[in-house]
Amino acid sequence: MALYKTITVNKHTKVLIWKIEESFETLNKAVTLTNHCQERLDGMRSEIHQRGFLSVRHLLAEVGYTDFDLYYDDKGKPHLKDGKHISITHSFNFSAIIVSDTIPVGIDIEKQRDKILRIAHKFTPLEEYHTIANHEALIRKITIVWGGKESIYKVYSEKGLSFLKHIDIDDFSLEASKTKGTVYYGKETATYTLDFLEFEGFTCVYALEENR
Repeated sequence: MALYKTITVNKHTKVLIWKIEESFETLNKAVTLTNHCQERLDGMRSEIHQRGFLSVRHLLAEVGYTDFDLYYDDKGKPHLKDGKHISITHSFNFSAIIVSDTIPVGIDIEKQRDKILRIAHKFTPLEEYHTIANHEALIRKITIVWGGKESIYKVYSEKGLSFLKHIDIDDFSLEASKTKGTVYYGKETATYTLDFLEFEGFTCVYALEENR
């Protein structure tokens, strides 16, 4: 099995990343799903999505859970039945979870692609990046910003929250591996610590809620 990386964020919070190298059959034979999740799996047209879905269940097993310990609320946000906080992500041949005993958390994995530049104006002010001349560095930075906003969105989980209008990411250097994000939504302000890492052309960002 391909547990790729484990990150102990602190004594209460852990990140696990899976590199999906196994076949569907290999991943599927060791997993028992709820009826609801079996229906979700059966309805997926793409095998890479099926394998990603199953790899997440293997990640759950790594921290002592099964599919029966997981449920989703009416916003599609995952929860653990014992009250611990969880977030899930999957992109191409990588998947990841973050689990915390104490605080709301979010996680996102994205493949670094030129496509991000075509949609960047939808989630971040492009004028903020005019000093970055290197094409590769620009893709890397904007992918981190997207991953940061996506991970915060997963934690905050409110209908109508706009990546562009409501979520700000503090500026950061690519070498820093940390930054912060803030949600301004209605009369409420919420702050998040963001950590990021890059591997094999992918970016992983995870958010820990500081204050809401």
